Amino acid sequence: MVWSNTRDKQLRERAFQVIPNGMYGHESVAIMPDDFPQFFARAEGTRLWDVDGNEYIDYMCAYGPNLMGYARPEVQSAIFDQLALGDTMTGPGPGMVELAETMVSMVRHADWAMFCKNGGDATSIAMVAARAYRGRKKILVARGSYHGSAPWNTPGMSGIVPEDRAHIVYFEYNDLDSLTKAAKFAGDDVAGIFATPFKHETFADQSYVDPEYARGVRKLCDEIDALLIVDDVRAGFRLTRGCSWETVDVDPDIACFGKVIGNGQPISAVLGSNKVRKAVESMFVTGSFWFSAVPMSAALATMKLVRETDYLEQLVKIGTLLRTSLDAQAREYGFSIRQTGPVQMPQILFDDDPDWRFGYRWCQLAMKNGAYLSPYHNMFINAAMTEADVAKTLEATGAAFADLKANRTTLEPQAKLSVLKRLMAS
Repeated sequence: MVWSNTRDKQLRERAFQVIPNGMYGHESVAIMPDDFPQFFARAEGTRLWDVDGNEYIDYMCAYGPNLMGYARPEVQSAIFDQLALGDTMTGPGPGMVELAETMVSMVRHADWAMFCKNGGDATSIAMVAARAYRGRKKILVARGSYHGSAPWNTPGMSGIVPEDRAHIVYFEYNDLDSLTKAAKFAGDDVAGIFATPFKHETFADQSYVDPEYARGVRKLCDEIDALLIVDDVRAGFRLTRGCSWETVDVDPDIACFGKVIGNGQPISAVLGSNKVRKAVESMFVTGSFWFSAVPMSAALATMKLVRETDYLEQLVKIGTLLRTSLDAQAREYGFSIRQTGPVQMPQILFDDDPDWRFGYRWCQLAMKNGAYLSPYHNMFINAAMTEADVAKTLEATGAAFADLKANRTTLEPQAKLSVLKRLMAS
């Protein structure tokens, strides 16, 4: 099948008439290479089909939620069974209690669980909990880290007023000295410190957390009686079967989970220790669809797979194969690439590519040959991926490398102003 995007273009033209900018949020392809599809028709396993019928091996996994493979039969069965009984009802189903029991048993620091819909819901609940804990205001956040699109931390500043961030104090990630200075600046008003499992920002190399830094954050929180909050929305259950900072033997007071826990169903979770239970019980947080039964059934089925299958080992195996194969392929064609962070969440950037023309062209060509990759955002491996998927991906990336090599000296400079602005700001 010859790649085409006629239907996608038609939908984009219609969307511009009735949707601001034609699309909004992180799933807008405005900043992606030209011709990347905006609209999709279906997904199954490792595959994604756009509205024009083009098939891709999907390394974005819906920006994370696809952990076990799209439409995983065990999860689909749980969804359909519960849907026949009811979904959003006047109260939650019994699955809410079972899911809370299940997740508390799986996550080392957790004594209780609350459920919501999106990662931003979970991190905002955690922020409120931290302030309710000792009646303090200041929240310490690593500069550039993403914790959702609420006014207190959205990367876009339009419509945001200084009061929205009046009590947010920034520090540099993985830098205990910077964190200590931020805490000193906030004085005796520190409510909580947010931490991501590792540094995974867009348009940048990923970097692992320094275990000494993680232990230092825990120690500082204990000393000033503030809450340590790990934002595991993106990495939770992809790096380990519990909270990601368990890998460095550090337990938070609260951890926020999302994306994968329902394998694509809209559900997120806040898991905390008894230390903060009383404060959480004093809060009022809610949402019309937070208690829906279908996503909770999907989450129960997903957590069963997390506990009982080798999904995590499969993620590491396939992620490692992809990384080593791409390194070799890049060298074969005379390019140097940087692959950073955990193999389950690959980030691939080109060396000697100051305006990102190589990375953007490479991803565009790989996409048109059947591999959906991102030039600026970390990607995701899912448990349905096989060695055959990697082999097919390498066919697509090989064709892209060959084109780059042939046109290296004549490739047009980066033309996307949005990309150039991001690069100038970094």
